[in-house]
Amino acid sequence: GMSPKKVGDDIVKGTIQWKGIRVTVRLTIQNRAAKVDVEPNATSLVIKQLKEPLRDRKKTKNIKHSGNLTKVQLFDIVRQMRPKSLAREFKGTVKEVLGTCNAVGCTVDGCKPIALQEAIDNDEFDCPEK
Repeated sequence: GMSPKKVGDDIVKGTIQWKGIRVTVRLTIQNRAAKVDVEPNATSLVIKQLKEPLRDRKKTKNIKHSGNLTKVQLFDIVRQMRPKSLAREFKGTVKEVLGTCNAVGCTVDGCKPIALQEAIDNDEFDCPEK
């Protein structure tokens, strides 16, 4: 079999830039070597874009992510999530990510994410096609 310690070290190595953020990791094991792929979900992408100071998950619990994303950052996250999204159109994915922003507690473009979701429904918020 494989030594758990080695797998653990590989995971640590593969997730360095995600320090302090929960992410899903996919392990691909071939001839006794573990390959680590980070599978970012919307939440970890949002928190990463907020560029917050590193925190130690063991010490600081339940911090408020009260940052603000620009539209550019929002669409950047949406493009990364697009392949995994359940929505048919790009703007549907935008709304999914806005829902995540709301859950995380950050604003987008200085507005509350829920307000932006309504703006999208009323065609007041411009989304690119892809």
